[in-house]
Amino acid sequence: MASIESFLQRYAAFLPVKAAHRGYRRVSRFLYRVMPKGLYTRTFLIIVIPVVILQSVIAFVFMERHYQLVSRRMSEAVVREIAAVVYVLENYPQDPEHTKIEELGARALGMSMSILPLEPLPPPAPKPFFDVIDQELSKAISQRIGRPFWIDTVGRSRFVEIRIQLQNEVLRVFTRRSQTFASNSHIFLVWMFSTALVLIIIALLFLRNQMRPIIRLANAAEAFGKGRPVGDYKASGALEVRRAGVAFADMRRRIERQIDQRTTMLAGVSHDLRTILTRMRLQLAFLGDTPESEAMRKDVDEMSNMLEDYLAFAKGDGDEEPQETDVALLFEELEEESEISGNNVKASFDGPSEVLLRRNSMKRCLSNLVTNGCKYGQRVELNGMIENDWLIITVDDDGPGIPEDQRDMAFRAFHRLDLARNQDKTGSGLGLAIARDITRSHGGDLYLEDSPLGGLRARLRIPA
Repeated sequence: MASIESFLQRYAAFLPVKAAHRGYRRVSRFLYRVMPKGLYTRTFLIIVIPVVILQSVIAFVFMERHYQLVSRRMSEAVVREIAAVVYVLENYPQDPEHTKIEELGARALGMSMSILPLEPLPPPAPKPFFDVIDQELSKAISQRIGRPFWIDTVGRSRFVEIRIQLQNEVLRVFTRRSQTFASNSHIFLVWMFSTALVLIIIALLFLRNQMRPIIRLANAAEAFGKGRPVGDYKASGALEVRRAGVAFADMRRRIERQIDQRTTMLAGVSHDLRTILTRMRLQLAFLGDTPESEAMRKDVDEMSNMLEDYLAFAKGDGDEEPQETDVALLFEELEEESEISGNNVKASFDGPSEVLLRRNSMKRCLSNLVTNGCKYGQRVELNGMIENDWLIITVDDDGPGIPEDQRDMAFRAFHRLDLARNQDKTGSGLGLAIARDITRSHGGDLYLEDSPLGGLRARLRIPA
């Protein structure tokens, strides 16, 4: 597909090639829209469609060539036997009851023959649209006998009636339908389609077994990306799928080992820095209450808060395991804590609120967003809902907001938008970075938009 498209793009300057390229792109887009997206369904079509096309071609060739050819030969054989009887009737004397002709037809030819008085032939009987018997018999009688005739291939289900008008009489013949066409052709079709159906079912069963390792690998990767327990995953299946599974397992172990090493290192750094800050607080306590010591205490407190933010950002989710969390109850806790701090926060959640989350991490994420909103605005609204298997949370404030061209920079670690926010506010510039890091660890993302309150809206979108 890609080579065809590159060829068309290379020679697109020529008008016919340009039109072909547009048609190719249009057909490709149409096929992409209508074709199934699942690998199992696509593989099923790859198996079934060629089989159906092949069998359709074989059936068409058989019905058009073999079936029609055999039916023509059998019809001609019956007509030759009738022509011989007509020749005998016209050229040799017969007994008044025509018993010899009837015996000849019954014993030698396997037909029921009778001689009727000369009378007009019945009107033409209704003919099926695609009736090989009627077509081939009519054609053979016209060519070999050349007399007025009448045939009925519909009136009697097992027999074909033929009437031929002779010079002084009418020959009526009853012959079995099986003598005039290949009556067992349907057996070929039944065997062909039934065998194909059985083979397709067997192929689908094997295909399903081959798809299971891919589905398990996809589920494990999705769970790991959402920060959920992967479980006891083992690589299995075909060689290529097994290689992908082994690569995923190695990648997972490397990431977990790196996180453990970082967590251990940060725990040591945190202990050492907190020890130093504790000594500084003790030394400041011996200095007494002076303007200089008060300023130093504020610096130490700010340094302690910044240290906690740095460690929280670097540590991420830590070893917290996901659990079923009532997000509505989490909203109530945030609302109560904001009221204790003297902030105006309103929280609401629509519909069911049970979601698998890292509760403490999500609370820290929402707390950072609510704190930012309260810091730069007078009113904050926290809303949530589950829509199409996604948890949607919005945090709106009525503050100054952030210009659209600076919203990407707001997520950078240690970056503060002093032009958009109050310069007198303290902080490490990690609130939004921590919030987005936690959101992405749950398999979602965090977006900054314009708020209906006039300020900034932070919108979280997490798989439910």
